[in-house]
Parts: sequence; C-alpha cells; structure tokens
Amino acid sequence: MASSKNAPSLGRLCGYAAGHPQDAFHLPARRTSVPEARKRVIALLREWGAAQHVRDDVELVVSELFTNAVRHTDSEKVGCELALVGSHIRIEITDEGGPGHSAPHAQPGSVDKEGGRGLFLVGALSESWGTRPGDSGRGRVVWADLPYAAASL
Repeated sequence: MASSKNAPSLGRLCGYAAGHPQDAFHLPARRTSVPEARKRVIALLREWGAAQHVRDDVELVVSELFTNAVRHTDSEKVGCELALVGSHIRIEITDEGGPGHSAPHAQPGSVDKEGGRGLFLVGALSESWGTRPGDSGRGRVVWADLPYAAASL
C-alpha cells in the first residue's frame, strides 16, 4: 500500500478539472447502493472511452471499496470520485467513519477464505492504493490508481 497521508485529493468538482475528466457522486451507505455505484462507474468509463479491461478492473475495485465502506463503517452515505489523469484512473471512495474506525488492510490468510479477498484484489489491480483522512476531518478516503487504456476503434 502506498503512502496514505500524502495522497492527493481529487477535490469536489465534476466534469473537467485542469483538463482532466472527473466525476463524483454519493449514495446511501446500503448494500443496494453497491450495484448502483458499479452502473454509474461503467457508464462514466464508457463515456470516457475506456477499454473493456479497464472498465472491468475499475468496476471490481469500486465494488470492493464501496462494499467495505458500507460494511465496516457507520456511514450514512458513501462518496465515489473518479478522475482520468494521464495514463491513470484515480478512484476515491469516501466514508464517514465511526467509532474505532481504522484503516482498511488485508486480513492474514484471507486469500483462502470466502470473504476478505477484496483488498488483495484491489492491490493486484492497482498500481498503488492507500488511505487518508476524509477532507471533513471525519471518515476516511480509500484511493486507488489503475492504469488507463482507451478502447480500440
């Protein structure tokens, strides 16, 4: 996992920031919001012209991180931000934290278990990922940078 405290933030703008495509949304912190987050991300990546394998990888990472925010925090809503910067897609999932909220980490031995493999998958698909405190001073942002490739014509 990369350094977490120095990870840049995408900010809170939608559309284009400094010439880079960017979008953000919030959904209620419920299991039923995870498929909605995936649908929004896939639609956005199609709009940006991302290759199928990029859409698949980003969809999986968003699904895992969004699910973790829903399951392991006391959040009322979960935020998702994506930005295309050069040859990377930055994903940021923001939760509202809660009592005893700690940084996400892969559980020892979780590769062989039914659950708990999400952060191993995030690490395998990402060039780097990490956490930092939420911009509001409450909660946490989990970010991941994945390689970007445009769809072939």
